[in-house]
Amino acid sequence: MKIFSLLYDKVLTLAEHPKAVRLLGIISFSESIFFPIPTDVMLAPMALAQPDKAWRLALITTITSVLGGLVGYVLGYFLFDSLIAPNIEAWGYQEIYLKTKGWFDEYGIWIVFVAGFSPIPYKVFTLTAGGMQMAFLPFALVSLISRGARFYLVAGLMRWGGEPMRENLRKYIDTIGWIVVSLVVIFIIYKTFIAG
Repeated sequence: MKIFSLLYDKVLTLAEHPKAVRLLGIISFSESIFFPIPTDVMLAPMALAQPDKAWRLALITTITSVLGGLVGYVLGYFLFDSLIAPNIEAWGYQEIYLKTKGWFDEYGIWIVFVAGFSPIPYKVFTLTAGGMQMAFLPFALVSLISRGARFYLVAGLMRWGGEPMRENLRKYIDTIGWIVVSLVVIFIIYKTFIAG
């Protein structure tokens, strides 16, 4: 079943759309506050489809992500108890929120760097940093460095890989996609029946 190669072709086509850059900025901004899909899902194919614009795309993604992170921080700072805390459980982030809070207590500002660069949902850290009233300027600076490092790395890899990566990825995308789906199913089964 070639479901993932069809999706891959569609995403690459969308990545070349005239409004794709605007959509990338919107997704990057909202992903730092509430949007569940990581920005890399759009940045990578856009940089792959237009490698000559990879650095510009990374810059746009970094700036909009950090701006979204700052909004998340402000929301957490002023509305954590009344708005954010009740929704954390509804969003399914209760467990990661508690871990995040513990990490903030243990590692301070350095956990923001790890969160900004890693696949851990950055939004949880922006809202928690505000809720814990972390110093704003260090939060903003570390967010800029970590988010920039992540997005420039993604864009750079796509630019460096260029057309050969685009073709090789297309050749193996169905295999990769089914492996990822299998791993997710195994993880769900493990969490539900073995660990849970």
